Amino acid sequence: MTTGSRAMTRLADWPDLVEARPSCGTGRALRTDGAEIAHFHSGRMADVHLSAAAIWRLRGDLKNSTALRLVPGSAWVTVRLECESDIDLLLTLVSVALKAHQGSPTGAPAPAARCNDHRGFAVAI
Repeated sequence: MTTGSRAMTRLADWPDLVEARPSCGTGRALRTDGAEIAHFHSGRMADVHLSAAAIWRLRGDLKNSTALRLVPGSAWVTVRLECESDIDLLLTLVSVALKAHQGSPTGAPAPAARCNDHRGFAVAI
């Protein structure tokens, strides 16, 4: 079982998340009522939809992590899942993402922001 599969299994038990088809069309996704929260594009890579405000608030810590990749202008953070501590980091970021999207209206889903799949990577924000 890959680290991505183990992370997806752990997140599947969270009451605020449901599995869905990712808006980018690749892999598997988890969403809450108002937004897509995470995309699993491979067995060792996941994108988390933090929001621009959350990335700005946490930017110092995010930039210092070797497991994370940031794309300028993106509200998503890519997590490389190589070990158990990366899964723990992903779960923490999913929790932050849920909080960031908590005010999203229920009913019709919010327009999906483009995840980092197939985007170039950079760490400067």
